[in-house]
Amino acid sequence: MAPRTTLPQSSAWGHPQSASLVGTTTRGTTNPNRLRRMDRWIAAVHGPALRRCADAPVAVDLGYGAAPWTAVELQTRLRTADPRTRVVGIEIEPARVAAAKPYEREGLTFVHGGFEVPVPGQVDLIRAANVLRQYDEGEVAQVWRRLCGRLAPGGLLVEGTCDEIGRRHVWVALGPEGPRTVTFATRLGSLERPSDLAERLPKALIHRNVPGEPVHAFLRDFDRAWAAAAPYASLGARQRWIRTARELAADWPLVDPRGRWRQGEITVTWDALAPNSP
Repeated sequence: MAPRTTLPQSSAWGHPQSASLVGTTTRGTTNPNRLRRMDRWIAAVHGPALRRCADAPVAVDLGYGAAPWTAVELQTRLRTADPRTRVVGIEIEPARVAAAKPYEREGLTFVHGGFEVPVPGQVDLIRAANVLRQYDEGEVAQVWRRLCGRLAPGGLLVEGTCDEIGRRHVWVALGPEGPRTVTFATRLGSLERPSDLAERLPKALIHRNVPGEPVHAFLRDFDRAWAAAAPYASLGARQRWIRTARELAADWPLVDPRGRWRQGEITVTWDALAPNSP
């Protein structure tokens, strides 16, 4: 299928859409605190870049869904990194924007739009969570290029997927030049084995979890390291995860500070997991 460049004349909800908008309506599923793991990672890892912005940093919550909670929470969490941060929630479904308007406040606004990101100038952060799952794998690269083209120098795009209550996440971090890293994050107390995160792989990777593909090999080695770290389970799931990360780092290019391991996160370079050519 050719990548989408404009919306169809009507969305899945039956509302007419402007042909200038780029994208399609998502299911809109959202829950309070669903994206907390992603938000905290962004604030910790991208916080220094936000603070270096000469003007107030601008962050976009793209496709926030049927309720505005994720945008409200993103502003709160990013302001722990830089109190100047302004957040713009963008939704392609007009009714969702109208429903979010009462939640606007200083530094938080909601606008109607899609992948074109209708915000003046460049932005310092775009978070697109659970947005691309409905698209074809072949469409992802074009969406990434479009969104990365809206980033300011030093900006960041975070695109990924999580479960309904935010226990398991996988996301890709991209700069203006393209993808950089992949982060696996989980609530450790709910994890049976690391490959359980496979169902939350972003669209660019989820269909590549098959023998012969790098992400499949990574998850296989992740499970093996987790099994080898079983004796550490008596010290708690966090200690087992940290030991697993140390074992995994011997063969895979993990790039996150070890302090992030304590949060139930592991980040690996994109190049190590990038899909093989078709």
